[in-house]
Amino acid sequence: MKNKNVICITQAAIIAALYVILTFLAAALGISSGVIQVRFSEALTILPLFTPAAIPGLFLGCLISNLLTGACLIDIVFGSLTTLVAAFISYKIRKYKYAVCVPPIIANTLFIPWILRFGYGMTDDSIPFMMLTVGAGEVISCGILGCILLTALYKHKNVIFKN
Repeated sequence: MKNKNVICITQAAIIAALYVILTFLAAALGISSGVIQVRFSEALTILPLFTPAAIPGLFLGCLISNLLTGACLIDIVFGSLTTLVAAFISYKIRKYKYAVCVPPIIANTLFIPWILRFGYGMTDDSIPFMMLTVGAGEVISCGILGCILLTALYKHKNVIFKN
């Protein structure tokens, strides 16, 4: 039992660390800000397919990334909670292999524009536009890059994510 807990904590920590590193990489390349934001770290949102440790790992990775990148308090709290909820739902629907990328796309498309509105003072009339652009970025990050990652990892899932 202790060994399983150690494995789970270790996997969650590695996922959180990868999330932070990939967030900073996308920022350094200048593609994580702008109209359509592509964040490599969002590709990791497919990991609940393989391990429940991805749920706290993604949440902590998002939380740490938001803290270190200077996000506002609303973004730190509610952006991270959006990631947590999406990861939990992805885990619950994991028997539908490629569907795991859908909850993060939907959650971020629906909630992040409101976080941008109230956290960063965007105008109310920009919400539909932000839903479109955030959604497009999520489709690229989670839908395309995430599914590529899923396909690559799936072949080796029993080695990488053995419990």
